[in-house]
Amino acid sequence: MTLTVVGSVGIDSVETPFGKQDDIVGGSAVYFSLAASLFTPVRVAANLGSDFPDEAWDPHRQRSADLSGLKVFPDQKTFRWTGKYTGDMAEAETLVTELNVLTEPPSVPDAWERGGMVFLANMGPDVQLDMLEKLQGAMTFADTMNLWIDIQQVALWKLIENLDGLILNDGEARQLTGEIHLGAAAETLMARGPKILVIKKGEHGAILFTPEFRCAVPAFPTEKVVDPTGAGDSFAGGFLGSLAQAGECSEQSLRRAMADGTVTASCAVEHFSTFGLANATDEILSERRRILLNYVQLEGNC
Repeated sequence: MTLTVVGSVGIDSVETPFGKQDDIVGGSAVYFSLAASLFTPVRVAANLGSDFPDEAWDPHRQRSADLSGLKVFPDQKTFRWTGKYTGDMAEAETLVTELNVLTEPPSVPDAWERGGMVFLANMGPDVQLDMLEKLQGAMTFADTMNLWIDIQQVALWKLIENLDGLILNDGEARQLTGEIHLGAAAETLMARGPKILVIKKGEHGAILFTPEFRCAVPAFPTEKVVDPTGAGDSFAGGFLGSLAQAGECSEQSLRRAMADGTVTASCAVEHFSTFGLANATDEILSERRRILLNYVQLEGNC
């Protein structure tokens, strides 16, 4: 099954307790596609400026990504974000945000076949709705954030009503539904449309909800988290890459995808930027999956 991502390309400056890196590769589409391409080729649609290094796409090219959906604005800069993590690094403090090319909506090539699996990464719900219509995915998933819940909630609910799957964190689930308990929040969200729901809980793992079953997965026991930036997009990439590789969403495939998303995200957070994902291999993922499956019985009840 084809897998398409529409999202952002970014240049980040990040400080964590383990150091500081300026002008490094980032963006939701970059993290997602690198993670997903460990399982299946990915089509990438995003805007970028002429200041984004072309060599950053080499790992994607090596994994047969279709980059024809990238639109370069020669007279504008790439989206830029500066953030700082302190303490347990559960959340970044945003210091600077420069939207730059993100003020323009992304576009998708006319030649792209409609259908397949689509991930609408974190963008304004109005833009996501436009992409939903243009791509007409056989299965469409999306992400969101607290900003859109605050300022575009009507459009966000309209989007959710037309999704097959939604991936968001626990704070966003509670904020959007007004529910305290995640189980109740999940029921509210699934009643409005998506039948596959993943609620991420950071270092505490993630929970998969469907009308038929639930599956809670702990985070992989990584020895050192260096940079959490992109962890959520990396999880989504591993999760949907695994499902696209399977070509279906049976209970077994969904449980396997939860494990794949978890171990893929663990590779991302061990290094700054996309270094961990770019250097991940099938062997690394297989060993981490084995460790995780020994830790929790994902193939049975979880």
